[in-house]
Amino acid sequence: MTKRIVLANPRGFCAGVDRAIQTVDTILRTAGPRADGLPPVYVRRQIVHNKHVVEQLAGRGAVFVEELNEIPDAAAEAGIPVVFSAHGVSPAVQREADARGLSIVDATCPLVGKVHREVLRFVREGYEIVYIGHNGHDEAVGVVGESPEHVHLIEHAADVDRLDFSESTKLVLLSQTTLSVDETADVIAALQRRFPWIELPPSSDICYATSNRQEAVKLVAQQADCMVIVGSANSSNSVRLMEVANEALGACGEAHRVDDAAEMDPAWFAGVSTVGVSSGASVPDELVAGVVERLQELGFTEVSTVETIQENMHFVLPKALRSV
Repeated sequence: MTKRIVLANPRGFCAGVDRAIQTVDTILRTAGPRADGLPPVYVRRQIVHNKHVVEQLAGRGAVFVEELNEIPDAAAEAGIPVVFSAHGVSPAVQREADARGLSIVDATCPLVGKVHREVLRFVREGYEIVYIGHNGHDEAVGVVGESPEHVHLIEHAADVDRLDFSESTKLVLLSQTTLSVDETADVIAALQRRFPWIELPPSSDICYATSNRQEAVKLVAQQADCMVIVGSANSSNSVRLMEVANEALGACGEAHRVDDAAEMDPAWFAGVSTVGVSSGASVPDELVAGVVERLQELGFTEVSTVETIQENMHFVLPKALRSV
């Protein structure tokens, strides 16, 4: 029996992630030597939700902080750049940066930035906003922070019951970009039953990369007995890819999420003839290559690809770096 690997395409880096990583990379490559002991760049939170990417950039000199108060005043005075991650920040964080005179390079994904602008526009027009997102996720924290008194975060259909709006209230729905249409369908249905006048966003806030990767995974699952999704545990889109893979496999097999090949258990592949492989939008392709290599060592020698669409999206670097 020939044992096969079926790769999902598209997979891995999306345009927003690529832009964020290139932002930090550009600063590291162009930074000159310093005599003051300060690093070439600070990054607030993980630039993208992938531990290998963060470790690699840290190894090259980037210093990651959870909050801006961890950045010394000397860095502000020296103009050391501080990068905001792809997930965006709230106005409160931006105000803190401005108050300290930090030299900010904003690597927020343009698609996330669009949702921030939608919040501001709808609030100006007198709306209350129901926002579907993961509580505590960096993207959701930033979006809700645009107008905490008017943005009401929910995660599940059951959360709709705790919302209370009169029919005279102008209501609109927005969502976290890394959530899929399938994932939000039941929540939207519950909202429309409870508040039939709620308006949907003018255009989909679901990231193109999230939808594309999930559709590819569904197709690969039709050929597979098992799937491996490469991505970190704190990556919303990677975790959801694994869930989509499990749903698509059904009784035929199981999907597993790993950060890298070292986390794979050979026992997963006992009696399996075809393994599907994909990765989240913040995963470098060399990590997928490592998984493929390990599977080949386990006897999966034939490799093919299922491609659903070719992505050609590209975002330019943040304005502060365009002359670098």
